[in-house]
Amino acid sequence: MTQIFIVRHGATIWDAENRYAGTSDVDLDPSGYAQAERLAAWASNARLDAIWCSPLRRAQETAAPAAHAAGLELRIDNRLREIDFGQIEGKTMAEAEQLFPEEIRRFKADPASHPMPGGEYPHQVARRAVSALREIAFAHPRGRVLVVAHNTLIRVTLCSLFSIPLARYRTVFPAVRNGALTEIGLGGENAALLEYNSPLGTAGRAQTPIQTL
Repeated sequence: MTQIFIVRHGATIWDAENRYAGTSDVDLDPSGYAQAERLAAWASNARLDAIWCSPLRRAQETAAPAAHAAGLELRIDNRLREIDFGQIEGKTMAEAEQLFPEEIRRFKADPASHPMPGGEYPHQVARRAVSALREIAFAHPRGRVLVVAHNTLIRVTLCSLFSIPLARYRTVFPAVRNGALTEIGLGGENAALLEYNSPLGTAGRAQTPIQTL
């Protein structure tokens, strides 16, 4: 099996207000840059064979120090980008509920069948992300790979890999902490969850309470 270490990007300037970033390009905040440095320290001794990440800036800013520390090329895969939240991009849940009360009610009841207004369906996100991870595993058999991605993408991907209904992604996996590590094993059609949502350090936002999006 290939060991894949999936890390959510560091905290951003929108995270403090719990705004939906989705495919919007937002920068890391100071704690996010600190989380990127902790990831780099981990990567320097992790014996990694490759580092992949989402094309979004917050993911690249998190992954780049790790790639430098590990002496590896940072590889980008567009399939690892976050879900598109459509008309809710940049808004909080409270703002979304004011603008689209009925749509958000349906989203909360079944986010897989009723995505955010104008947003991407989680099934589409899961298919593209699982495809990317399986290709990465095939390219690095029995290797160790770091993947830097996003909160919702990670959760729907885990549901898809482990046969959990996507309608339950917000309850089974309430959120992934910024800078936290999830380890999976992939080989052929087999998948194993080895570690979930573990902070890399003892300081910073990685240890704050989970905020559900």
